[in-house]
Amino acid sequence: MIPLLVIGLITVGDVLAPASVRLSPLLIAAPAMTASFAGPVLTACVGLLAVVAQIAANASEGFLGHPGRLAEVVTLALVSAMIVLFRAVLDRHMRELIRVRAVADVAQRVLLRPLPVRVGPLLIASVYLAAEPGAEIGGDLYAAARTSNATRLIIGDVRGSGLTAVADASLVLGAFRAIAHWPVPLTDLASHLDTALSAERTEPRDKAPGAGESFVTAAVLEIPDDRPVVRLVNCGHPPPLLLCGSGVKALEGEAPALPLGLGHLAAGRYHTEDFPFEEGDQLLLYTDGVVEARNSEGTFFPLAERLPGADGGGPQYLVDRLHRDLLSHTGGHQGDDAALVVLERHRWSADAPGGAREP
Repeated sequence: MIPLLVIGLITVGDVLAPASVRLSPLLIAAPAMTASFAGPVLTACVGLLAVVAQIAANASEGFLGHPGRLAEVVTLALVSAMIVLFRAVLDRHMRELIRVRAVADVAQRVLLRPLPVRVGPLLIASVYLAAEPGAEIGGDLYAAARTSNATRLIIGDVRGSGLTAVADASLVLGAFRAIAHWPVPLTDLASHLDTALSAERTEPRDKAPGAGESFVTAAVLEIPDDRPVVRLVNCGHPPPLLLCGSGVKALEGEAPALPLGLGHLAAGRYHTEDFPFEEGDQLLLYTDGVVEARNSEGTFFPLAERLPGADGGGPQYLVDRLHRDLLSHTGGHQGDDAALVVLERHRWSADAPGGAREP
């Protein structure tokens, strides 16, 4: 309606104004305005209407055959045709962009699969904040897998950013999913991940910046169904935070390992450490993009301080609360990838269908 109103006002003004005042050349604003929100067909219709309006204005004034007025009509028609052409090209590019985004969205979801809401005795909630605008995955990663009597999880952070970081994240996730279901010790699982990442450096690859130099900090966890503990192999990753009745505790082990991909520096260094994880407790896994997020004054996000006031709800409530606090702290500008995963343990019934928790 706005382009039509513009055409009407300009036409009436041109007819009522003195002959020395020419308003009809402004009619080109109508198709130009239409192209900003409509397709080529509607833009062409508005452009044609603008040409007709200019012809009508010239005819009402008796200047229809004047060379100058004819030149104005031809110019308006040519410029309107160019606007329609550009809009058609833009529409084609938009359709291609939509297809590319659809493929990228599927690829990202296959790479970083959503964590299940409930698995074994655990309720799970997670959120991923990619630093790259429009992306859903970057250098951070997480995944979960079931064994016959336990749930295994990994959360990690790849050194660097860009396509190299995504490639390494994909490699670690693939290696985890390939072996995490098997009843191998947690230390062997961590060793397998390190070997897979280290072996990739020996393969031919493009000489992209940072290629062959990355490593991955990771926390590999196993939560048995029938024991109130969490087993942890920490490979240089920020320690998980346990929310229990006595407060917030950082699960800092006595023998943390080197990050994945640096296995050639120290062999046989992986050790499993057990920590209490009782019914009703919550376990927070996160990447350094959370604790290193800064506000406008350069202050880091105080993750541990935000946790006591976030209790009283389930995992999804805690994730949503921390997500809002983090965005508020950074002003919505995430400088690094960040991931949050919250686990809550409930009573386990081995006889329940699908491994559901008891009421």
